[in-house]
Amino acid sequence: MEKMLEVKNLNFSFHTYGGIVKAVRGVTFDVNEGEVIGIVGESGCGKSVTAQCLIRLNPEPPGFFDEGSIKYKGKEISKMSDKEMRKIRGVEIGFIFQDPMTSLNPTMKVGKQIEEIFIQRKLYNKKELKDKALEILKMVGISDGERRYNQYPHELSGGMKQRVMIAIALVGNPGIIIADEPTTSLDVTIEAQILDLLKDLQKKLKTSIVLITHDLGVIAKMCDRVLVMYGGKIVERGMVDDIFYNTKHPYTSGLLCSIASLETEKDEELQPIEGTPPDLFSPPPGCPFAARCEYAMEVCYKIMPPEYEITEEHQTMCWLQHENSLDIKLPCKKVIKGEVF
Repeated sequence: MEKMLEVKNLNFSFHTYGGIVKAVRGVTFDVNEGEVIGIVGESGCGKSVTAQCLIRLNPEPPGFFDEGSIKYKGKEISKMSDKEMRKIRGVEIGFIFQDPMTSLNPTMKVGKQIEEIFIQRKLYNKKELKDKALEILKMVGISDGERRYNQYPHELSGGMKQRVMIAIALVGNPGIIIADEPTTSLDVTIEAQILDLLKDLQKKLKTSIVLITHDLGVIAKMCDRVLVMYGGKIVERGMVDDIFYNTKHPYTSGLLCSIASLETEKDEELQPIEGTPPDLFSPPPGCPFAARCEYAMEVCYKIMPPEYEITEEHQTMCWLQHENSLDIKLPCKKVIKGEVF
């Protein structure tokens, strides 16, 4: 299977008035052709910064690459010029933002915004541009395409605007689509429709997807592999079943246990992860989760754990996997087809 994207030891930071924020620290992963990878974690863990690094959307400066490599089909992205990146963004790699209202241009009609990507590629004349725009509106399930083509974003519902964003991401027939929490601003019913649409299009077009979310139900429904991020690092990675049914990191276990299940009683309190995320101005020398972990040992505070291999597809950064550690069974819940049981 061809590797579409190879990220190795990615480190990305920001200059701020308070100092340097080390937002992404040593992140490594691959994305294979036709695969859906989920990146999950709480706010501030580095998910969105990582996603935006993949097509250089983070402002540089104040952002900058400390070290690392990002390769798309063997081409190094982190060293490309702005001119070279314009040939990648929206064409080779599509991006779906979490808030379509602020991502779409409020002064342009929907059809013209879709056509912009075609114009950049200079493949069609004026008449063909409109036909292609109407074709892609139909592909993403927007009925009455002629009318929608001539409407402004404020005339569309939230779900319809997100479908337009998906249409724009698909225009260039990209090898990869990065979806940064694409259903955050939508209600549950519309969220399910958008996720089903993404899944159907991914299977039809054989496109790879990198899905950023904090919703483990979405991960269970959509993804083949999962990366769990905390404190700018990937603390656990594996196939969906590995993460949900054979959890090996206390942070992943905490995320699973904090979800309300169908069996949760009305008056039953959820189990939050106590404490706050680490200060990325001055990251701790040891495990980033140690200060919030009920299983933390002395070594956890002082030395960063290596990545232990549970199976060929399942790895975790946790000292509990050391041969001299106590044998602890982490609690978790079953998550099946987007529902938590």
